[in-house]
Amino acid sequence: MAIRNILKIGDETLNKKCRQVNKIDDRIITLLEDMAQTMHEANGLGLAAPQVGVLRRVVVVDAGEGEGVIELINPQLIKLSDETVNDVEGCLSVPGKWGYVVRPKTATVRAFDRNGKEFEMTGEGILARAFCHELEHLDGHLFTERVTEYCDSEEVTERRKGTEE
Repeated sequence: MAIRNILKIGDETLNKKCRQVNKIDDRIITLLEDMAQTMHEANGLGLAAPQVGVLRRVVVVDAGEGEGVIELINPQLIKLSDETVNDVEGCLSVPGKWGYVVRPKTATVRAFDRNGKEFEMTGEGILARAFCHELEHLDGHLFTERVTEYCDSEEVTERRKGTEE
C-alpha cells in the first residue's frame, strides 16, 4: 500500500468524468487499498479515484460509523430521500474551504465490492452525505458547485464539538 498524492482544485483531472471498471484486477485492488490509506492519512471521510489521478469509478468511504472502510466500484445512487439536511462539508481536494451543502438525509448506493459481488447500502446522515459527495467526483464535480454559503474553520470546529457531545 502507498500514500497517493491528492489532486487539488484547479487540476483538470478533477473535472473529468470517470470510466467504468470493466475488470476488478490487482490494479483495482491496489487502488482501493492505496485510496483507503491515503484517505486515513489525510483525515478524510471519503476519497474518489479522480482525486488521486485515476479516472475510474472507484470510491472509498469511512464515515466513522462502525462500518469501517466501504469500497465502492462502479457505484450508483439509486435512492435519495426527499428529506434534506443543510450541513457543512469540506473536501481533501479543496483544502481550507468549508461550506454549507444541502444533501439528502438518506442515500442508497448500489456498487460492486472487490470480489465483484454487487451490493446495496443505505447511509443516513454523514454516510449519506459522503456517498453523494464522493459519487459527484466520479462525474467531474466538486462540492464547491453546491455550496450555499461558505464558513470559516472556527464555525466548523464549533459544529464538530456539538456532534461529539
